[in-house]
Amino acid sequence: MDLRPPSHPRHHRSPTVGHAQLAVPFALIALVTTVDVLAPPEVHLGPFLAAAPAVTASFAGPRMTGFVGLVAVLAQVVVATTRTSLTDLNHTFQIIALVMISAFATFFAHLREVHEKEVTQLRSVAETAQEVVLRPLPDRIGPLGVASVYLAAAAEAQIGGDLYAAARTATGTRLIIGDVRGKGLEAVGDAALVLGAFRASAHQEAGLPGLVNYLEAAVSADLDGGGDEGESFVTAAVLEIPDAEPVVHLVSCGHPPPLLVLRAGGVEQLEVDRPAPPLGLAGLVASSVTAQTFAFTEGDVLLLYTDGVLEARDGAGAFYPLARRVSAWPGLRPQALLDRVCEDLLAHAAGNTLDDDAAMVAIERSAAP
Repeated sequence: MDLRPPSHPRHHRSPTVGHAQLAVPFALIALVTTVDVLAPPEVHLGPFLAAAPAVTASFAGPRMTGFVGLVAVLAQVVVATTRTSLTDLNHTFQIIALVMISAFATFFAHLREVHEKEVTQLRSVAETAQEVVLRPLPDRIGPLGVASVYLAAAAEAQIGGDLYAAARTATGTRLIIGDVRGKGLEAVGDAALVLGAFRASAHQEAGLPGLVNYLEAAVSADLDGGGDEGESFVTAAVLEIPDAEPVVHLVSCGHPPPLLVLRAGGVEQLEVDRPAPPLGLAGLVASSVTAQTFAFTEGDVLLLYTDGVLEARDGAGAFYPLARRVSAWPGLRPQALLDRVCEDLLAHAAGNTLDDDAAMVAIERSAAP
């Protein structure tokens, strides 16, 4: 893994076929042909030649599969003419069967190639949509150093609803990180709704509770139109970091608590006393939105993340211990911290893949401008 992951890393593998792969069916043809020619008259190994086009169809395109099938048929013809003749009934049926199997293998290789092209196109469209929705954060926002990363789960054509954004105000910086329930393009649409509402209101709402209430109204209005109340919601953490005060104001809407990596050493979880319900569920739960203030001094790093980080499991089923791991890496700047977490997270996850998308944002307070 690249130690500086991009904001939207790809999990695609190149469809190119290596020489080592192509050597396998040709080596099989040569081996079966040689042994069959030298074998006793009652031994016939010709049916094993059908494995060559079948194996090729699993990794190569229809042209290469058809070519390997043709070579296998020619090899069977050589065996027939060497041992008896082409008119020998046994060899005739072997040749006919090999031609049919090669044709089927070539057809299925064609279907696989068409499917891979469709998946690649769908991935490209989905990722382009996500990049439009989830704009990369700048490296610096006012007195804050910022780094962000999005790790997509290794699933075909699936992108999640993890989101983050930042907005600069006259007195500080506002940020949001969230996770839409569900996956796919519907989740991306919900994420786009939340991000659009945040960007439209972050500069206008005077207080953080007012901003969260605006987001709740926007999400609830959309869900009311879909008739799925209670089924779709968005967990979110909304923050405001003033330029002139060494604090951070936080409203948690059912989201995992941010981690504060202290410059002096140690990690604190910013657990709010009165969390708000997830966006889209306020109508089902009687609650009021309040912001809680925490110290955030120069040199401290604030780590925001979605539950895809915490839910990564290793081979034994253990969840990723984010707070414990981060506490072992003091003094890292935002980008270096995310690099370390990403590398360690993927090493922890079984098969080096995540079951759910994961987003992280690291923020460091530096000297006031």
